Amino acid sequence: MANKIYPDATAALAGMLKDGMTICAGGFGLCGIPERLIDAVETSGVKGLTVVSNNAGIDGVGLGKLLRSRQIAKMISSYVGENKEFERQYLAGELEVEFCPQGTLAERCRAGGAGIPGFYTKTGVGTVVADGKETKEFDGQTYVLERGIVADLAIIKGWKADEAGNLIFRKTARNFNQPMATASKFTVAEVEEIVPVGSLDPDCVHVPGIYIKRLISGAPYEKRIEFRTTRTRETA
Repeated sequence: MANKIYPDATAALAGMLKDGMTICAGGFGLCGIPERLIDAVETSGVKGLTVVSNNAGIDGVGLGKLLRSRQIAKMISSYVGENKEFERQYLAGELEVEFCPQGTLAERCRAGGAGIPGFYTKTGVGTVVADGKETKEFDGQTYVLERGIVADLAIIKGWKADEAGNLIFRKTARNFNQPMATASKFTVAEVEEIVPVGSLDPDCVHVPGIYIKRLISGAPYEKRIEFRTTRTRETA
């Protein structure tokens, strides 16, 4: 069994990064984002990236760092969210954005990982989402053709993995990480804990190790809150 474990994110991405490449980045808001790998991409200075991600984190955190450094040329996303720099660059025409309905984006990644080049969906029919795309009638209903996504590189965040790369996510942090793990030519994962082979219940594995080419332990992590909402404490 080849050693998949690397000492840090920079080492794990060595030889993988180039200008103009497409990267699938797992996570949703600040949940399940591959923080260490994103930092390594920023440090590398690679530019002209197309990044596939539900959103772009928040200002200065997660993919927000790559927006700030102007390393991203195009985002394929479903949500601008709380990231004001994402919004500003898009409205100023400095960043190309391909908006994609959230479920469609997840399915495009899943399809790409399954070797399916395209699929038909009703989502987006009759809206700008369908502009320029092929449509077809099935049982009297109109569907739009969406293409599967296969990136040059996927960077994902897991909870626990064994030394062979078999990987488990924790609760909602699974989000886009699972389909994106298969939707690339090369997948690198960061996890909170690496355990010996045989430690994981095979029935609990979310991504088989065959998809994970390189692996790092990124712990410890700081749990951030994307949008804090509080109420005034009632007085007695």
